[in-house]
Parts: sequence; structure tokens; C-alpha cells
Amino acid sequence: MTDRGLSLLLARGALYSPFKRPSPEAGFPRDRLVLPGVRVDLDRLAAYERVCGFPTEDSTLPVTYPHILGFPLAIRLMSGRDFPLPLLGLVHTSIDIVRHTGLPATGAYELAVHIEGLAPHRRGTEATVVTAMRAGGEVVWESRSTYLARHRTGTPAASRSQQEPPAPLPVVAEWRLGGDIGRRYAAASGDRNPIHLHPLTARLFGFPRAIAHGMWTVARCLAAHGGSAGVRAQFRAPVLLPGLVRYGTDGQGRFELRDAAGRLHLTGEAVGQAP
Repeated sequence: MTDRGLSLLLARGALYSPFKRPSPEAGFPRDRLVLPGVRVDLDRLAAYERVCGFPTEDSTLPVTYPHILGFPLAIRLMSGRDFPLPLLGLVHTSIDIVRHTGLPATGAYELAVHIEGLAPHRRGTEATVVTAMRAGGEVVWESRSTYLARHRTGTPAASRSQQEPPAPLPVVAEWRLGGDIGRRYAAASGDRNPIHLHPLTARLFGFPRAIAHGMWTVARCLAAHGGSAGVRAQFRAPVLLPGLVRYGTDGQGRFELRDAAGRLHLTGEAVGQAP
């Protein structure tokens, strides 16, 4: 799908958003969208690798890149009239990726995306979106993402469980992020959500400045880690642009991003060795 096609889907989702009534019991689309014969644009891949910090000379795809390839299918499902959560304001809360084998950048793949279900969340309703990538009929990569629509739940605030933030991991790097990171990542990924692009458009959605893409933060951490066969990550708070973040790791796979004041933005774990 072209960037223009993805932008049109985002616009469609924005148009329908005010009419959505999110609920864990709502119906949701049961379609499984399939895109065969997918080939990677190597120039765009190189741009993605540069903005995320992956080595550009690698002949295989970064573990996070198939998410970029499947994202338009996910947006097609989530922007439709029959998807009960409003696309505007939808928050990516977690991702779990497993890569089963090496993914040649010059390979041909089939992508399939479906919505697994809805679930109650203390702040609203969460949808789980499953993406699978096949080569030669075999699943070579798969992911599960959760997206949260915030709304009143009827649960008294005092009874909601409060999870204590984990103790900080040792800081091994400090990154100063320019205000253009969102635009650079958008150009490489096709995700041109206005909250990531400019301060003015981000303010329309309640952010004081543009915020970094959550998937950029995960990819940047995995690039610093040195590669893996999979990742589990939770998005805790948005990263404002420009800004400064500190990358911490236990050296065994666990990682996190915090700001200079110690506010936690991202926690995750790299799983296994890259094939």
C-alpha cells in the first residue's frame, strides 16, 4: 500500500471515531486480511535502519520491520466502520514479536492480519491485533499488539490495581532526540499519524509537543541491544520531541527508556539470539 493509501485509511478512521462506542462486549470485525507476494523496498528499508540505528549492511530484516509491512492491513481493519474502538486517540500499549527464522531482505512474503479480540482494561477497552508473516507456506514471523481506547469503565478509581514501576536498570546510553525523529520515522514506515509529526498537530490531540512513535523506541532499543529473535515490550508513557532519554539494560535482555527525571517510557525484553 502507498503512503497516500495509508493516509486515506487514517483519515477514514478519524472520520468514524466520534461515532464509536467502545466496550469490551462490542462486536468487532472477524476478517482475516491477507496480502501475498510482499517484497521489501530496499531503499525504504535502508532509511528505516538508519533512523532506528540498525546496521544497513545486514542482508536480513530487523526483527521489528515486518510490523511496518503489516501495519497498513491493521489500519484497514481498525479504521473500518465495524471496528468498535475510535482510531483517534487509540494508544499502542504493548507488542510481542517472535521471529522463527532469518528473514532475507530480498525474500517474498505473505502477510496476514486479524483482530483476536477485545478485553477490559482499567482505563477502557483493549484490542489485540495479530500479524503473521509466511514464506513458503510456513510462519516465519508473528506478533501480537494491544491497542487501548480510553473511556469510563464504571470501576471506582480507588479499586483499580496500581502497579509499582520497576527499579531502574543501569543506564548505558543517553540519546538526544531531535524534533524531526517523528517525521524521519514516518517517511520510512509510512505511519504519518499527526501526533508524531509537528507540535501544532500534536497539540490538537492533547500533547504539548510531537511524540516519538512507540515502535521507533522499541526498534532503537533493539538496535542498541544488538539484535534478537523476538521482543516483548510495554509502552508506558509518550516520549516528547525534542527530548533526552536514557537507555538502560541489565545486559541479559531486559531494557528500558526513561527521561532525565526518571520517568519510565518503555520497558521490554529481547528474547533469544537473532537467527
